Amino acid sequence: MNKSDLTKLLQNVRSGKTDIETALDRLKHMPFEDMSFAHIDHHRSLRHGMPEVIYCAGKTIEQIAGITERMLAHRSDILATRASEQVFKAIKKLDRRAVYHKASRAIVIQQKKKTLTKGVVLVLTAGTSDIPVAEEAAVTTNALGSTVQTVYDVGVAGIHRILSKRDMLDAARVIVVVAGMDGALPSVVGGLVDKPVVAVPTSVGYGAGFQGLAPLLTMLNSCASGIAVMNIDNGFGAGVLAHRINLLGE
Repeated sequence: MNKSDLTKLLQNVRSGKTDIETALDRLKHMPFEDMSFAHIDHHRSLRHGMPEVIYCAGKTIEQIAGITERMLAHRSDILATRASEQVFKAIKKLDRRAVYHKASRAIVIQQKKKTLTKGVVLVLTAGTSDIPVAEEAAVTTNALGSTVQTVYDVGVAGIHRILSKRDMLDAARVIVVVAGMDGALPSVVGGLVDKPVVAVPTSVGYGAGFQGLAPLLTMLNSCASGIAVMNIDNGFGAGVLAHRINLLGE
């Protein structure tokens, strides 16, 4: 139940359209619903502005489908991350509106049409191999209601590529930069713009990259100011942060 649903419920109680017993039944799961294997936070959107997100890795298809079914019953939008195609098939049976974003492995169900922000979140990658993490950020940000643009494969190995995108860099309100290997692109972008930069290290690279530790340390030690650094491969976290920053300008 989101804020508008709660307001409508209270109005219906006051007008007599809904009796107290029915209202209490709808609110009985506040603040969560106990499913034994999960405690679903149905009222998270009241506190965070977004419903609970289903992280699929490590969960069974039955658990994911069970959580999704209960959230749909409470009219929540669905964002499921790190989902397989088998998981998507199960969710599609619950709601035909489900969309599977294959590159990011994310599933989205929009129960209510959103008006996208005027401000743009620009998602960049250093290389093509970084696209899955970048797509997770882009899908997350867009699902939450932000306008998103993407530019891929503009890393520092060919610096002229990112420099050719100055118009897009200047027009964006928030920039997400996804990079593996040496992880240098966020520092370059941070030195070119006057807006927040969200850096995401990826586990892409050879052995000395230590599955993303090398780019993570590079980003944490960036000499460019105004850069926030996510955990390795955490495109979802970057998308949420970018959206929240973007909303401040609306």
